[in-house]
Amino acid sequence: MAEDKFDRGSALTIFKNDRQEDFIALVISLLIALLVYLFV
Repeated sequence: MAEDKFDRGSALTIFKNDRQEDFIALVISLLIALLVYLFV
């Protein structure tokens, strides 16, 4: 079982690695939260 790799469950991504994808998702979510805070 040591040779089994982690399965992400989806290959639909535009980023080369998970860390960059997670960082961009965090930035987008913070931007959306800021816009909701300002306009609501």
